[in-house]
Amino acid sequence: MATRRTPDGRQRRRDLCDAAILVLAELGAKGLSHPRVDRRAGVPDGSASYYFRTRTALVHAVAERVAELDLADLRSVAEGTEATEVDTSRQAAVTKLAAVVLKSLTGDGLIRTRARIELLLQASRDPAISEVFHANSQTYLRLHTELAERARPANTSAVDDRALLTVMFISGLMLSAASGNQPVIERDRLELLLAQIVDGTS
Repeated sequence: MATRRTPDGRQRRRDLCDAAILVLAELGAKGLSHPRVDRRAGVPDGSASYYFRTRTALVHAVAERVAELDLADLRSVAEGTEATEVDTSRQAAVTKLAAVVLKSLTGDGLIRTRARIELLLQASRDPAISEVFHANSQTYLRLHTELAERARPANTSAVDDRALLTVMFISGLMLSAASGNQPVIERDRLELLLAQIVDGTS
């Protein structure tokens, strides 16, 4: 008799959080509920409630999932995509960073961006969510600082300032894209602007 496979708990949690990201992006924070997550994930009713007993627990888990995915994207830039040969040139770093930014402005990436903004609005009223994104922002700054140092190894002055400006610039692009107010910036122009910020010439 064949043994029925039981879904892996950690994977099921990730799948539910990914479904919740879609719900957040489409319906906003007020539209997030366990039944909607179940339907979006295509799982039996009550699944989300089983893994996340309260709505607060669900929101916190989604915030952690968004932070996890965001950092994975940025680390792919900082660490290089090829394990055997990491190109540390300024242009390579800028090109990879631009690719990550553009990913967040379109398609599935834009969905996560909209969900992130919904969560950030809640963070002002929820210390647990605020803590998740504060830790994430500090890691972001550190990784952007590494990119700035990599781009200009002979000039380390104001590296922290350039890293902060880079984060603020990218955040502004994401907010604009999420609101639908501006067309998505072209790759060449984005790379030019990022290079100017990293170089301290903007």
